[in-house]
Amino acid sequence: MRSLPPLTALRAFEAAARHLSFKAAAAELALTPTAVSHQVRLLEDSLATRLFRRRPRPLALTSAGARLFPAIRGGLDAFAAAVAEVREGIVQQRLRVTATNAFAARWLVPRLQRWRDAHPEVALEVIGTDAVLDLAAGNADVAIRYGLQPPAGLVAEELARDRFWPVGSPALLASGPPVLRPSDLARFPFIHALWPETYPGAPTWRRWLAAARKLDPDLGPDSNFDGLSFTEELHAIDAVVAGQGIGLLSDVLLAHELATGALLKLVDLPLAGFGFYVAYLADHPRQPAIEAFIEWLRGVG
Repeated sequence: MRSLPPLTALRAFEAAARHLSFKAAAAELALTPTAVSHQVRLLEDSLATRLFRRRPRPLALTSAGARLFPAIRGGLDAFAAAVAEVREGIVQQRLRVTATNAFAARWLVPRLQRWRDAHPEVALEVIGTDAVLDLAAGNADVAIRYGLQPPAGLVAEELARDRFWPVGSPALLASGPPVLRPSDLARFPFIHALWPETYPGAPTWRRWLAAARKLDPDLGPDSNFDGLSFTEELHAIDAVVAGQGIGLLSDVLLAHELATGALLKLVDLPLAGFGFYVAYLADHPRQPAIEAFIEWLRGVG
């Protein structure tokens, strides 16, 4: 085990020896000359020898101080260089952002050029996965999580909260009379995106039909459930965009298609979805880059 004097005493000695002035060392270290002199005295006491000749002026190193000074200066220089190298390495690392596959593909990736235009100095690594990565273990720097409540144990902010609408493509709808009420949907195949059990109260077609029957008595209990089912939400979206049926899908993930008319809302009866939360560890070493990314998320729309 190393036995070393306090770093503050070593820094005070090195600055005073370099300047041969307690006053100049104090100005560099943001201390008073008395404090610098006190730290040097502590170092001298621990070594049981004097490092400076204080009288007569000017200040000069003793033979012991002259032997010690190059070693302390070299050690502090090496320490400062190593710290700067580590800091620079952290700054140059990619900012790793994890998000669900659907959010990454449908919302984040189409907007990334705007991030690169605004922040060319910060490269992103997007990790699209429906698994919950452990930020504390260093598997990612920022997570965009989807759920009813903010993720526990993290600094979190809600970016958006979606609603699920019955939607279809204009090409599919053009094959028959207009959709005016819920029972008119029965003539189309239903596209199902299956939800995991971790989402109680998920917005499914079964729940939507139960709500719609209260408004439309012609929507019977045997309404058409034929169609396609997908375990991956992205595949369900692709099927609806391709005109293979109607889906009950997120207005956040379909913002572009709904805005351009590539997909149409069919009935004014949405189901509540969940929140998209951006989350990260408090006191993360890449805090400035994380804050810039979150600020960009707020404004990109």
